[in-house]
Amino acid sequence: MSKVPEVTVYFWIAKVLTTGMGETTSDFLVKTYDPVIVVALAGLVLAGVLGLQFFVSRYQPWVYWAAVVMVSVFGTMCADVLHVQFGVPYVVSSGGFAVVLAVIFLLWYRSEGTLSIHSIHTPRREAFYWATIIATFALGTATGDMTATTLHLGYFTSGVVFAVLFALPGLAHWKLGLNAIFAFWCAYIITRPFGASFADWMGVSHARGGLNWGTGPVSLVLLVLIIGCVGFLAVTRKDVTSAATGDVAAAEA
Repeated sequence: MSKVPEVTVYFWIAKVLTTGMGETTSDFLVKTYDPVIVVALAGLVLAGVLGLQFFVSRYQPWVYWAAVVMVSVFGTMCADVLHVQFGVPYVVSSGGFAVVLAVIFLLWYRSEGTLSIHSIHTPRREAFYWATIIATFALGTATGDMTATTLHLGYFTSGVVFAVLFALPGLAHWKLGLNAIFAFWCAYIITRPFGASFADWMGVSHARGGLNWGTGPVSLVLLVLIIGCVGFLAVTRKDVTSAATGDVAAAEA
């Protein structure tokens, strides 16, 4: 049984919402409470929900998306800690996370012969999958902050740039026949800075080029939207892998 959802428009909506929530929630928590305690607790919660995700025998919307939310929060914290606590420039951390992601992809492909998410039906493949997800969130966080602050584009302009970049892989797959797996992972990586840039723009102060709605309120609104989206998916099962897709995955594996 597949352990991940089928890629539909609902998948991308939920994914972008989680990226935005992870960004603002991380900022709110580390600035409101002791960062060391917050990061440690976030890591423990992430370990717990990932353990539950590995335990269930098939894709369960509430479990899967809870894990994605916590990856988003913790991945953001990891990227921010490198910059704020250790002074690592965003350009350096972006490059470092890109190398980590490339190594994970290489090991995954050498081990399993495919990077298709429709082949996630063994513990080892699921381990590669979640390692990839964590790396994409950390990379996306560093890259989004780099364009907004280091390159001085601002959060809104960065969001627009990443929105365009997010659309390109799907367009290239549709019009030019770009490999579907490659297109998926390119789009997946971009969703992180795409959603996070707009969430930051809504949450940060006017002095930083934002709308000054506050990271706490923005996080709460995004959480409500995520709950509504996942609840819809749990009821309708519109993101459950079809039999036909399963046959393709079996052929790939």
